[in-house]
Amino acid sequence: MLLSRWSRIGLRVFLALVLSFLYVPLLVVLTNSFNVSKVFTWPPRGLTLHWWTETVENSGARSAFFESLRVATVATIVALLLGTMIAFAVSRYTWFGRESISLLFVLPIALPGIVTGVALQNAFVNVLSTDNFRISLGFWTVAIGHATFCIVIVFNNVAARLRRSSANFEEASMDLGASTFQTFRLVTFPQIRSALLAGGVLAFGLSFDEIIVTQLVTGGDFQTLPIWIFNNLARPNQAPVVNVVAALVILLSILPVYVAQRLSDDPAHTRT
Repeated sequence: MLLSRWSRIGLRVFLALVLSFLYVPLLVVLTNSFNVSKVFTWPPRGLTLHWWTETVENSGARSAFFESLRVATVATIVALLLGTMIAFAVSRYTWFGRESISLLFVLPIALPGIVTGVALQNAFVNVLSTDNFRISLGFWTVAIGHATFCIVIVFNNVAARLRRSSANFEEASMDLGASTFQTFRLVTFPQIRSALLAGGVLAFGLSFDEIIVTQLVTGGDFQTLPIWIFNNLARPNQAPVVNVVAALVILLSILPVYVAQRLSDDPAHTRT
């Protein structure tokens, strides 16, 4: 489609405005993490690495960071297992209520986080904390809460790949005498491998920076990195450290998104 000169200029201006709206605030946070002042000043009166050193030595921030890694790892593993199985059940088999079940699994990602958090909190506090279950709010409730929406990410990626992949290769493999496990390992898994990796990376990133559901299903002194940032945001003496932690989260979030995008656009799968 050919566009006029003014249309191209207008689209470029609009693109620049949208990108500025998205990324200028992030650049401000990154820049302010090097600010010599303890309070926010713009432009910075000077640059320093002092706050980065202090952040590394901050035991609370380090502990919250590793707790976020633990939660995100467990949530991603659960999401990969359950999301993949659900994707196979929906994409490879025909059964009564398949579309309804598919909708129910996709729904958590469409619901506001506050709704999911309140529902999970009621389930954990009013149902699962009884003498029969003995589940208290903490690490496992946060990991389960994150897994509920991480499953959707993996499910969507794997289901989309399976819909684009022909089942004829799997049928031919089994006709030639391969077992179900051999067919999955040698035929099916290579086709969905990049989708699994992309879904896992995205699920990990989504779990790592989740705050709304986390705040509603956590308890005691347990806190992830986003919760630590939220709790320390209003403390004047912690403002520089919070800026550094936020900058680190921004930098760490770039990698999962980039990897997931590259894996989702897998040229090897396109040839199949």
